[in-house]
Amino acid sequence: MNAPAPPAAETLRTALAGLLDGLPPRQAARAVERLIASYRGATPTDAPILRDRADVAAYAAYRMPATFEAVRSALEAFADAVPDWTPGGHLDLGGGTGAAAWAVTATWDGERPVTVLDWAEPALALGREIAAANPALRDVQWQRSRIGAALTLESTDLVTVSYVLNELTAPDRTALVDAAAAAARAVVIVEPGTPDGYARVIEARDRLIAAGFHIAAPCPHSAACPIAPGTDWCHFSARVSRSSLHRQVKGGSLPYEDEKFSYVAAARFPVEPAPARVVRKPQIRKGQVLLDLCETEPSLNRTTVTKRHGDLYKAARDAHWGDAWPPAP
Repeated sequence: MNAPAPPAAETLRTALAGLLDGLPPRQAARAVERLIASYRGATPTDAPILRDRADVAAYAAYRMPATFEAVRSALEAFADAVPDWTPGGHLDLGGGTGAAAWAVTATWDGERPVTVLDWAEPALALGREIAAANPALRDVQWQRSRIGAALTLESTDLVTVSYVLNELTAPDRTALVDAAAAAARAVVIVEPGTPDGYARVIEARDRLIAAGFHIAAPCPHSAACPIAPGTDWCHFSARVSRSSLHRQVKGGSLPYEDEKFSYVAAARFPVEPAPARVVRKPQIRKGQVLLDLCETEPSLNRTTVTKRHGDLYKAARDAHWGDAWPPAP
């Protein structure tokens, strides 16, 4: 009997581990620090930030695991809301080295036509190299294309857009979301879990709803977000195993870090969103758990679950930030 295939996350870590062979650790760390500064810049760029293989290798080894875990978290919430649906095809816009493509294979079994579009040829080349380790991705089409207003897309089941909108001008963001909505049956957009990232997600969410989409996750409704603009922001957290490069760049000693992200997942077909969503880390007190929930009404409310609630109390103690509430039977 053949041994079961390792999980996609483990396969990805193994594939990334060899990227920095021959690249001095200090050079890799400097490349990552420079690229982080570029990505955090307030001014969108009109040229690819990843310029050559050294840039791409360093940044992929540093950032790809976090992008993978954030997108996988968003996709799993989406899959819970569409339990009888599996994408027949996947288009990843601005996908770079293909983290979202890996996340799709970790969410739904089987192979499907996959296209990754990006404007940085070194990123696409490295993505193709890494994908050779994942049988479900060996036939991916890696295509160079400018991501922006002039983009034309072929129809597909699923479009992902992860950590891309922050690189675009406002007109290009609008055009990209509209193009994704026109081409896809389902769209999942992931951005950094910052106030600005959340604002971009809400802007995209509004456009998807206007285009006839139903919100599947994280929101339990397709009405306006109940968060008053400027008072707070909706974001979630994914646990990421740290590599030696992570520890070198950030100077941390923990074997993990938490990736904060905001997202929206929507579909043109019927969805079953969660009755409510845990939108903050649950607070466990003696004999009770405090849960901050976004609810169907729509509204934001805090509920207290105590030992008197029996099995629900046990579920609350096991609940995580981002989970649906109450848990499925």
